[in-house]
Amino acid sequence: QVQLVESGGGSVQAGGSLRLSCQASPYTYNSACMAWFRQAPGKGRIFVAKIYTVGGMTLYTSSVKGRFTISQESANNTLYLQMNSLKPEDTAMYYCAAESSVSVCRTGSLHYWGQGTQVTVSS
Repeated sequence: QVQLVESGGGSVQAGGSLRLSCQASPYTYNSACMAWFRQAPGKGRIFVAKIYTVGGMTLYTSSVKGRFTISQESANNTLYLQMNSLKPEDTAMYYCAAESSVSVCRTGSLHYWGQGTQVTVSS
């Protein structure tokens, strides 16, 4: 069974940067897509960014476009989220997700999820 582990969260001031990482196990597993979601206190989990393994097409929610960059290292199934110009509204638990089916990737209902890493942005 595929497992995902996030890391890189922390506390920063507004305008600062963080880079989140997510590693899938086993490292030989080739996902069709990987994505980041986040959940703020008292709010539901929402989509942040997604990347397709083949072709590398990316999608972002409008609130992070231009500030966040999703990328991947396909050789070891590692996903990254570079977050720049952070705002207090970015404060949330960030979750990594992965899917082995391209068709399922298009639906947004990914099959595998990590445990989350906390990001806190102070004003």
